[in-house]
Amino acid sequence: MTSLEFTSQVQKISLTLRPAAMNLTRDADDAKDLVQETLLKALLNKDKFKAGTNLKAWLYTIMRNTFINNYNKITKRSSNIDSTEYFQYFNTDQNYITYNGATSDFVVRDINEAIAGLGTDYRTPFMMYYIGYKYMEIAEKLQIPIGTVKNRIHIARKELKSALQVYAPVGASAADTSDALED
Repeated sequence: MTSLEFTSQVQKISLTLRPAAMNLTRDADDAKDLVQETLLKALLNKDKFKAGTNLKAWLYTIMRNTFINNYNKITKRSSNIDSTEYFQYFNTDQNYITYNGATSDFVVRDINEAIAGLGTDYRTPFMMYYIGYKYMEIAEKLQIPIGTVKNRIHIARKELKSALQVYAPVGASAADTSDALED
């Protein structure tokens, strides 16, 4: 197949790529970009196409792989935390600033007492979750249903929130405190 024939066939098929790109991206501009990038890659790699095979399938494969690669780049980039920006706002609330070690000791003691005040049925799954076990692992180790595990951890958080309300930021509602505790 000559370059002219290849380019002509790719151009004909390119019209059918747009709807598939829309299904992948869910955005008209991103779909146009994806089709354009697909066509560019196809034209640059025309020597890798084997004559007699399905050109349309080859183009769809290029488009799908391009979409996946772009998606992975975006999610990888957005999952990194710029710590300089994060630490700029860290502990700026006056409620969280400790002026000496004694204040910190009180807070830690209160947290430990609140956790110790939880019933064993709630404390055990909560602490397992806190140290990094997944819900399924906790359910298997404790031999209880996963729904029970989730419920007990939820109740433990609510009890801890209530017991540690004194440390909630000034002006924070109960919902704000609950959200912070679940993160």
